[in-house]
Order: sequence, then structure tokens, then C-alpha cells
Amino acid sequence: MSILIVGSSNTDMVIKSATLPKPGETVTGGSFFLAPGGKGANQAVTAARLGGNVIFAAKIGNDSFGQQAIAGYRNEGINISQIIAEKEHSTGIALILVDNNGENLISVASGANFQWSDKDIERLRPVIESADIVVMQLEIPLTTVAAVAEIAAAANVPVLLDPAPAQKLPAELLRNVSVLKPNQNEAGIVSGIEVIDNESAVKAAEKLLTMGVRDAVVITLGSKGALVLKRGGSPEFFAAAPVQAVDSTAAGDAFTGALAFKLSRCVPLSEAVPFANRVAALSTTKLGAQPSLPSAADV
Repeated sequence: MSILIVGSSNTDMVIKSATLPKPGETVTGGSFFLAPGGKGANQAVTAARLGGNVIFAAKIGNDSFGQQAIAGYRNEGINISQIIAEKEHSTGIALILVDNNGENLISVASGANFQWSDKDIERLRPVIESADIVVMQLEIPLTTVAAVAEIAAAANVPVLLDPAPAQKLPAELLRNVSVLKPNQNEAGIVSGIEVIDNESAVKAAEKLLTMGVRDAVVITLGSKGALVLKRGGSPEFFAAAPVQAVDSTAAGDAFTGALAFKLSRCVPLSEAVPFANRVAALSTTKLGAQPSLPSAADV
């Protein structure tokens, strides 16, 4: 039961301070730490810590950050055979500011993450076609995401897409996506319907299905939990697990990784989503992206 995650690998530089700075403002007195991150990597580590058989396909730089990332993935038990080091590009870097309420601001220099070629995708084809599920995000080129999704769909391999960072998505991509998992802001951007409450969340999910998503839309709603709308089904809401949030940086990735882990085992969404909610909630109780991701025992 293999989980192929095609996505980004970053190094996170994190400053925790009392408040987030406004434009032109300097906030002092914060604490700093360095941690591995990237949406693809976070999802891969989540699924691996939960017990998944994870293959991570990514681009890193031929630098110390990339070497540290490889060592970390190896320690997590992730299959790193599909990670390529780019000689002329740096490993992706994310600058993350976090306040005392766990809210964050993030700026990313993508580096090697955006250096995918047609040759890279063809090399990955047999891995895609033999996977039990393919998971992607949008921190790599959209053309790469679309090409991988097309290969997977043609081989009847389900595709789980986390459309973050949010952007408009072409219909030909959505038609190859089995499960789309946006948060409420991303659901609004992709669907064109602003999500402000449960009713608008349902409308956005319905729109995303009409736009081509094959099987289901799962919209995460922060502290309000998650909405699931399956094609031909009725909306289902699942409550979030109550926790005292410290840092929400990796919550969405933790949810996606946990969802992928369950879906790779053919667990229905009605069971997979409450599990993913618990994993996401646990991830907000610690600082950092990958350092916060829980194990199966934690869950």
C-alpha cells in the first residue's frame, strides 16, 4: 500500500514572537529556530509517522539544507529514491513568522522545487502507475501537477490534491483529481465562492464537483472541523478536536498526510476525515512544521 507524494521540500526559518508585524513594522523579542518543511515533505512525514509506506518525489538543492532534508527523510523511513538534487538551484526556503495565538505569515523562495522537467515526469511514470494513491500540492509547477495527475488517472490511481498555495485550477486537472482538499480560503479561490459559513462551504464544494472533481471535496474549516461532500451524496460535517493551538503552520499538511494514509488503506471518508482532524489538531500543539507532526501513538 504505497503512498506517492509529489511535492515540495523546504527548509523553514521560524521566528516566534508575541505579535505578527504589520507592513513597515519591526517586532523584536522573538525566538528563532530552523526546521525541515515544505508542504510535500510535511505530508510525507505525516503519512510515514502514522505507519504509511511513503515514496517522496521532490527536487532539492545540492546544498547543506538539501543534505539535511535527505537525512531527515531517511530517518523517517521515507523512500527517497525519487528525490533529485539540482546543482544550479538552492533548496526551497520558507520564512515563517508565528505569534502567541499560533497564527502565522509565510514567504517562500521555491528554488529547486520549480525545476521539474518532462523528463523527470516520464522517469516517475512507473512509480505513479504502481502507487495506491498519489498526493500533490501546488508548491511545484502546475504543469507538473497536471501531468502527474493525468498519468495517475489513466492508470486508475486515485489522486488527492491539496490546492495550496491557492490558485485557479484548469478543468482538465480537476477531472483527474479524485479528492480535492482545500481549506476554506483555498476553496473560495478555486471555486469562486467565498466560504464564510457552513452554507457557503457546501455551495463551494458543490461548485468544485461541477467543475470536474471526480469523487469528493473535503474542505477544512479550521476550528470548525471539516466538510465532506461526495459526488451524489449529502454534505457531512465533522467537528475539530479541541486543543490549545501554539503553531498552526503544518495543520493543513498534517490533515492531508493523515487523509492520504487512511485513503491508501481504502478507509471511507467518513472515518478518514475525523482521524485527519485529530492529527491536524495535534500538530498545532507544538512549534515548527515537521517537529509538530504526530506519530500513530500520539494520535
